[in-house]
Amino acid sequence: MPRTLGDNLTMKPETRARLERASTASLATLLFKRGLRNQFIQDAPRLGGRGKLVGPVTTLRYIPAREDLNTLEVFRDPTHPQRHAVDTIPAGNVLVMDCRRDVRAASAGGILATRLQVRGCAGLVTDGGLRDADDIAALDMPSYCARPSAPTNLTLHHAIDIVVPIGCGGVAVFPGDIAVGDGDGVIVLPAEMADEVAEEAAGMEEFEAFVQEEVRAGASIIGLYPPNEETRARFAARIAGRDDT
Repeated sequence: MPRTLGDNLTMKPETRARLERASTASLATLLFKRGLRNQFIQDAPRLGGRGKLVGPVTTLRYIPAREDLNTLEVFRDPTHPQRHAVDTIPAGNVLVMDCRRDVRAASAGGILATRLQVRGCAGLVTDGGLRDADDIAALDMPSYCARPSAPTNLTLHHAIDIVVPIGCGGVAVFPGDIAVGDGDGVIVLPAEMADEVAEEAAGMEEFEAFVQEEVRAGASIIGLYPPNEETRARFAARIAGRDDT
């Protein structure tokens, strides 16, 4: 079942390590094999940061702003959902924000993103905008957004709650799901599938590295990708030889 409020948003160290080596393309194929076709967050390319985005999801949901409720004074409230999410997200988690794909205003800015990095956040993902885009792009923490956008979130977005199911870039995202991001974008693994998919991805990545070597050496993809029996045997022999050393 999907994770809900109060669940422990953690992941196994071995699962994290495997997903750090897996591409979102491979994960998309493995999810497709399991009948899931809509797990890739649309229109949220990488803004900046270093390394892979991998971690359990903490969610933040915005609804349309209303002028009498969204003034600058709301940021003085320590329970304001946006501020509270940034200041309480567990280390290693990824903050994923639902902005209804409205990019006309930011969902966060450079100071909040820096606070997330200092707290050990594994990444920031939004289907809306980010302001101070140059500053956020220069952080080590990976970040993904629809596009840079200077107006404050209060212009169009009312932060309403955290750690609830959301939609981000057309994907249903539940707290505790696992987000993985690379140069292609961000994909969301259902929490109950993450360990199994990560384990299978490790073998898939190893085989595709073998295929890349063969292609660079001049091999045809016919019978190689997908593999025929001869290719499977050569790959198995390679694995066996490595294990014997």
